[in-house]
Amino acid sequence: MRRGIKEMDLILSDFADRNLADMDAAGLTLYDALLEENDHDIYGWIAGQFPTPPEYLALVTQIAAGATGVVRPE
Repeated sequence: MRRGIKEMDLILSDFADRNLADMDAAGLTLYDALLEENDHDIYGWIAGQFPTPPEYLALVTQIAAGATGVVRPE
């Protein structure tokens, strides 16, 4: 996976490796929609820099839980 910024490569690749196989069709559709968003917006949502759109809140929260050390020090 190659995104616009390296941090998103790391965060989203790790999330995909850990979760995609267990996601249902609705979850995969939502994840695909998230991937269409701007990398800087997604990074800001994951890092808690600005509010996440409601439709992505649960997914971004799940992604952020695994992003410790990438978006904030451990």
